[in-house]
Order: sequence, then C-alpha cells, then structure tokens
Amino acid sequence: MTKYGVVGTGYFGAELARYMSKNEGAEITLLYDPENAEEIAKELGAKVASSLDELVSSPEVDCVIVATPNYLHKEPVIKAAEHGKHIFCEKPIALSYEDCREMVDACKKNNVTFMAGHIMNFFNGVHHAKELINQGVIGDVLFCHTARNGWEEEQPTISWKKIRLKSGGHLYHHIHELDCVQFLMGGMPEKVTMTGGNVAHNGENFGDEDDMIFINMEFPNKRFALLEWGSAYRWGEHYVLIQGTKGAIKLDMFNCGGTLKLNGEETHFLIHESQEEDDDRTRIYHSTEMDGAIAYGKPGKRTPLWLSSVIDKEMKYLHAIMQGAAVSEEFEKLLTGEAALEAIATADACTLSINEDRKVHLSEIVK
Repeated sequence: MTKYGVVGTGYFGAELARYMSKNEGAEITLLYDPENAEEIAKELGAKVASSLDELVSSPEVDCVIVATPNYLHKEPVIKAAEHGKHIFCEKPIALSYEDCREMVDACKKNNVTFMAGHIMNFFNGVHHAKELINQGVIGDVLFCHTARNGWEEEQPTISWKKIRLKSGGHLYHHIHELDCVQFLMGGMPEKVTMTGGNVAHNGENFGDEDDMIFINMEFPNKRFALLEWGSAYRWGEHYVLIQGTKGAIKLDMFNCGGTLKLNGEETHFLIHESQEEDDDRTRIYHSTEMDGAIAYGKPGKRTPLWLSSVIDKEMKYLHAIMQGAAVSEEFEKLLTGEAALEAIATADACTLSINEDRKVHLSEIVK
C-alpha cells in the first residue's frame, strides 16, 4: 500500500486525489488545504491535516502531491523532500529557475522521486508524434509552431491565475506547450526572444498578465519554434504543428485530432484515448463553456471527460513508479526534475527577453 498526502485540494488537487485513490494499492490518507480540504476528505475517507508540517512529517504519507497555487509550490516540495517523501508537483514547478533548482536539488539530496505534472506528455497524440519523430517518419524536425489562444471576458472576481506574481501569467501557467515543444525538439533552445503585452484586458476588473505573448526559439542546427499564447484573440486556436524534412504533424486540440501529412496524403489519429474524448474536447471548445481556448477551473468543479482520462493516466503512472515500476525512457526527464528545470529556464529567459527588449541566450539562465 502506498499512502498519499495532498497539499492543495482546489479544482485540480481534488481531481488528482480522486483519480489516485482509484488505483489498487493506493490510499489518500491526509489532505492539507485551509479552504477546500473538508469536502474531498469526507468523499475519500481521508483525514485533514492542521498544517503543512503535520502532513509532510506524517508516517501515514509516502508520497506528497502538491497542487497549490503556482507561487506556493516551493515550501511543500522542499519540506516533503526533507522528510523523505516522494513528490508529485503540478506545473509550473516554480516561477523562477532559482526556486526550481532549489526544489530539484532538495529532492536529489534526500534521494526522493520528484515528478513534474507536465500532463501533455501523457496525451496519446503527443506520444504518437514523438514516436513518429524518433522513427524518422517526418525526417529531421525543422520547426514547431504552437498556439493556445482565445478571448476572455471580464469575470466576476479576479482569480489568482490572472495575477502575474501568483501564476506567472500565460507563459508559466500554460507552460504545457513550451514543455511539449522542448520534449518534441529534444531539449532547450539556445536563444529566445519574447514580445507581447496586455493589449485588451486593462483596468481594475482584470489582472495584470500579458494577454498576447509571442516567443521565437532558436535551437541548435538551425531549427526553430514559434509559440503564442493569450486571451485577446477573437479567433481561438490550440495546436502544435511540427514541420519535418519529409512530412509534418499537427496536434489540434481545438478541432480535436492528430494528423500526419506525408507524401501528399493525410493519416489521422487520436489526441486522447478515444474518439469520444476527442469529440468531448471539440464540443467544449466550440460551446459557451469556454471563451475561445481560455478556461480556468474552480474548486468544486469537475474536470471534463478528456481531462479526467489523462489525469487518470498520469496518476496511474505515478503510482506504478511508487510501486517499483521502472521509469520509461520517454518520461525520464519528468522523474529527474530535468523537464521542470528546462521548462522554467526557458520561461525565465523569455521573461528576461521581454523585460530587456533583446534576444537572450539560455546560458544566461543556466550557468
């Protein structure tokens, strides 16, 4: 039996707890969240800790799942590591490379597993695209282009996710696509340039995050990537496009489906685990449930079918590792902290670029 404690049981933390509890040999024993823990504790038959220290020091916890707001990840990760607990931490792992480095080093020092919650790695379509690339099907990868954008209307309250100091803004909070590009390209770029700004969501009823962001990445051997995010786009899109010397792959999350284009012919594949899940995601994007490609969960809300499925898959993988399964080569970086460090290093380089209006070398961040 592997016993799990969960720190942060709002929207996503509660779902992580639910799906982990479904695994044979897994038990959610202790929860800590001053605002949201009571209800999910009753549902799962878990206890509520009175403090973070109580949870991380408890002999009833083998692994700590951290799903607090982004700016509150560091303390529970380091304290859990110091008490010898294995750790799963939601993305973004940290809001600075320095903090991320400290967290990863604490886990290495205490010889505990540190899994990053980069959930796109568990998409069926991303896995298939990586396989096609590794097999040389589309030749050498030359270029990636990602977009995750839509239009966000004024909300009744300003969420912490819209405050840059708490969420990191779109760049950090939606770091999935950045991590995915680096996963597909085989590592970090050498240089980045970021431009953008808050162009349409100003005033006291909005947060302070930039609502349009554009990133240019330059990889070794003349390979490139362009990434865009934002909530100021009336024409919403969400995709990852990979261009190779022999063919191309598009992972379209908006009209959900994957496409391999080779020799003028197209072959289609699933993004998620079933056509039902892909159709569910397409329906949500095109319905009034989202403003374009922009949506944020709230405590008490349940995840949609496609997201529930991938959370289940991610938690099954974590539990298998806790039960002694070998780490697959595909996910090695997720379990060593390397994926987390690479993603945050690139995000920090992008932040420096826009702040100083210049191209930034990754060597300025990773020294």
